[in-house]
Amino acid sequence: MIAPPPAPARKSGRPTGPPLNALRVRSWSLRLSPRGLVTGTAIAVLGLVVSLVALSVGEFTVPIGDIVAALFGEGPPVAELIVNRLRAPRIVTGLLVGAAFGLSGAIFQSLTRNPLGSPDFVGLTSGAATGGIAAVVLGGSAWHIAGASLAGCVAGALAVYALAFQRGIQGYRLILVGIGVNALLISADWYMLTRADIGDAATAGAWITGSLGGRGWEHAIPVACAMAVLLPACAWLSRPLRMMEMGDDSARAMGIRVEPVRAAAIAVGVLLCGVATAATGPVIFVAMAAPQLARRISRSPGVTLVTSALTGATLLVGADLAAQRLFAPVQLPVGIMTAAIGGVYLVFLLRRERR
Repeated sequence: MIAPPPAPARKSGRPTGPPLNALRVRSWSLRLSPRGLVTGTAIAVLGLVVSLVALSVGEFTVPIGDIVAALFGEGPPVAELIVNRLRAPRIVTGLLVGAAFGLSGAIFQSLTRNPLGSPDFVGLTSGAATGGIAAVVLGGSAWHIAGASLAGCVAGALAVYALAFQRGIQGYRLILVGIGVNALLISADWYMLTRADIGDAATAGAWITGSLGGRGWEHAIPVACAMAVLLPACAWLSRPLRMMEMGDDSARAMGIRVEPVRAAAIAVGVLLCGVATAATGPVIFVAMAAPQLARRISRSPGVTLVTSALTGATLLVGADLAAQRLFAPVQLPVGIMTAAIGGVYLVFLLRRERR
């Protein structure tokens, strides 16, 4: 007797290959808008031009050809001394610090969905200034001042977060609490200055103005290392932050874990602000103005991190160049120039919001 052929197997609809978990590969996607790409490139080129001008002009003018040769170690000895040891460290520090302030401001403005939600208004810059002044009054070295500045920024952020937390963090509450903490920290700064020795008070007063004067590679390299660690974190946070700008409920509906992302973004923004302030002192209004300028130039519906970083770097180096050359032979700290620019921009922003 011949056995009947086996019945064909039924298709269950499930894949017969290896399990899906074995084939799942994490992929990254990058979406670039033409206008954003053109705008970012234009800002980067402008920053490069401003940097070359800053390398060239001064008490001793260095031709562009000698600058390029000096950067490759083949220029005249005088050009190499001026470019590589005096001007390049200052400009590189300015570019890195400006980018850090721009990123920090973009993160906090995205979280709060408010132009005033920047480190200058929510207590971060004042916390860093308080830590730096305390280190100066106690007779600390430059490294002690930088470390105390970073610690003060983190402590101020923790205080604001703890006071503003109530079943989550809301943007308006974060700004209001930050303004209150900012006022308390400023009063503490002035109290320490009035009680300090006149020499320490002068040193602390010069530091809290914010300056790129005397900055060397020992200031630029730590900021560069910190940026190398924090930039990937900013790239990872960019998509969730854009989703959260539409509201927490919409972000949760799209699978975003709102509170962990918000806490991670605050931590990254605080570290960016603290590292930048530790390198140059509290240079105000860069973190507020750079993201808004980048948003208006690129006509983006939300805050963009890359364009904000490029705008912050260009704005800080350009302000430092203007502070050196517009009032020559007197060289003003860059913090005075950014305060003037930021004040004018704040008035413009308030008038625009009123309309």
